[in-house]
Amino acid sequence: MSPTEARLEILRTRLQQYIDCEVAILSGAQSYSIGSRSLSRANLSEISDMIRYLEKEIALEEAKANGRGRNKVVGVIPRDF
Repeated sequence: MSPTEARLEILRTRLQQYIDCEVAILSGAQSYSIGSRSLSRANLSEISDMIRYLEKEIALEEAKANGRGRNKVVGVIPRDF
């Protein structure tokens, strides 16, 4: 497995975990209380932001794997003709 494939697998796993978390929050698992104690889970907007970020990262990694990655300038040699 190449490093790009390994990174893609990790990103996809994390994305699925964030999606599962978002579903749990949307179904009412954001906070609860027992007696005088209460527990609040993650913020929905932060989770949504991370989902968008991971989707972009996955798209970039897939583009690199397919040979369509960003072109980078490593160095420029000025010439005077």
